[in-house]
Amino acid sequence: SEGILGQDDAGKSIRRAWLFVWAVALHNLPEGMAIGVGYAGIDIEKANALATGISIQDVPEGLVVALALRTVGYSRLTSVGLGVVSGLIEPVAAAFGVALIGIAAGLLPFALAAAGGAMLFVIVNDVIPEYRQNGNGTFASIALVFGFILMTVLDTALA
Repeated sequence: SEGILGQDDAGKSIRRAWLFVWAVALHNLPEGMAIGVGYAGIDIEKANALATGISIQDVPEGLVVALALRTVGYSRLTSVGLGVVSGLIEPVAAAFGVALIGIAAGLLPFALAAAGGAMLFVIVNDVIPEYRQNGNGTFASIALVFGFILMTVLDTALA
């Protein structure tokens, strides 16, 4: 049964959901490295604060991964399980950051840029066109611009 979406639309939606899952997982790699580099290179209180902050923002990321998978038909258990798995990259990357502090610290800015670029690519290439097709393209574009402005203001204010 094709359900509400046609077979082509369903296949595209599933591919988009998985592209998003991989983008979030890729995004978790440099976050984990940052935690590892933090524990290896700065005092424990600052490293704990960094790890706590990243962990707190990982919860909505995992939920969004689960929601994306649930939306395309995966079961609740599978969706939540894969949302959790997408975050398990961070401890592995943290171990890498601790073990190879000299290399990892130098790679961290590039890894963060690659992760951000991957997520931006998914949004611009897949999410906004899908929203535009559903009549919500203006909202998606405004939300993207607002997100950039908000992050720029926060980066400047907290730097």
